[in-house]
Amino acid sequence: MKKEVEDFSNMRYGMFIHYGLYSGLGRGEWVMNREQIPPAEMEKIAKTFKPDQFNAEELCQLAVDGGMKYVIFTTMHHDGFRMYDTAITDYNAKAVCGRDLVEEVVAAARKYGLKIGLYHSLNNWYNQPDAVAALESKENYEKFIENTFERIKEVAEKFNPVDIFWYDGWWPFDAEGWQAVRMNEMISKIQPHIIFNGRNCLPGDFGTPEGHLAVPNPWRPWEACMTLNNHWGYHISDNDWKSPREVVRMLLTCANGKGNLLLNVGPRGDGSIPEETSRIIREVGEWMRNGGEEAISNNNIMKLGPYFREENEYSDWEGSGTFTASGNNMFLTMMYYPGRQLTLTGLEMNVKRITTKQTGELKFVQDGGKLVVDLPETLANAFCPVLKMECDGTPSIYRTGGMRVPNCRHTRYDPAPSDIQY
Repeated sequence: MKKEVEDFSNMRYGMFIHYGLYSGLGRGEWVMNREQIPPAEMEKIAKTFKPDQFNAEELCQLAVDGGMKYVIFTTMHHDGFRMYDTAITDYNAKAVCGRDLVEEVVAAARKYGLKIGLYHSLNNWYNQPDAVAALESKENYEKFIENTFERIKEVAEKFNPVDIFWYDGWWPFDAEGWQAVRMNEMISKIQPHIIFNGRNCLPGDFGTPEGHLAVPNPWRPWEACMTLNNHWGYHISDNDWKSPREVVRMLLTCANGKGNLLLNVGPRGDGSIPEETSRIIREVGEWMRNGGEEAISNNNIMKLGPYFREENEYSDWEGSGTFTASGNNMFLTMMYYPGRQLTLTGLEMNVKRITTKQTGELKFVQDGGKLVVDLPETLANAFCPVLKMECDGTPSIYRTGGMRVPNCRHTRYDPAPSDIQY
């Protein structure tokens, strides 16, 4: 694994920023397609694009406050509106409002020590011939691909260096149709250090599961792309926000699979950040500073299989919270305060010391596989406190669906195989 990919795999938490012409319409990023708004109408809408409240430094500061390590920004979504200065078309932010928003985000990310990735759609509903026309004739296809390569090359040359090239909008072609090998080679000649996601239909350097947290099998570097409500681009009526606790849970799930969480922010049409977005991200950032960052860093991969018992695993379910581990340290992020005592069972290693950021060292007693920890009442009101347990070996917890572990080969306490496959 090359160093850039390894570094990416250890970042664990990033901010996805979906911002574009669609944001002002307030009906999600697919509004042009879903409402069949013609390009000529989108040009009229573009004249109203006024990102007066868009502040790249404020966004990057929010990412830092939230404990994030990298930012992915939408340079052009499927609607074809460029968020940067381009010589190819006047359908761009610089021509409309005099600002190169991609340049602003790249500069801010560098200022705040964040890695920066550029999202760029392969599909383009605005320019002709579009992908539909490209399916209908060889002549249209060749012109469409030529335009796609011209656009991507300009982005790679204009914003050099960046860390990640993040493709999207792969309909309607496969890797051969997108000429994806040649595409990656073209960008790599301009920026040899850059890494790619897999959405031009090649595997890429990392996977990007969207809307779910499934670990690739076999494992490879990956990030889960998740919305903070139910839209990527701003929707005026979507107030179905994930709670800070849900975000913490997603981070822990990703950490147990040695993956990253790429959490989306959708600014309003004027560029302002919804207040709930800032509140949630900052609250999770406080958790990160109170032990969360250590709990999700340099993680051992949690073993959830095979179906029969395997050595050196730690429990995938605990009534009071979620386990993660790094080296000989095990962490319990306590989602639910159990009372003045926390009892854990099934430990296959000895715990030497337990601490929390909020209260310091905690008293505990261990008798074989059973651990009883005294919890101060102050932790009852703390947000997802992290208990760090320093152990004498690799953390390993094993419990079954019975009251003791059988002295023979046995299935793990998992869903039935017919359920696992789904």
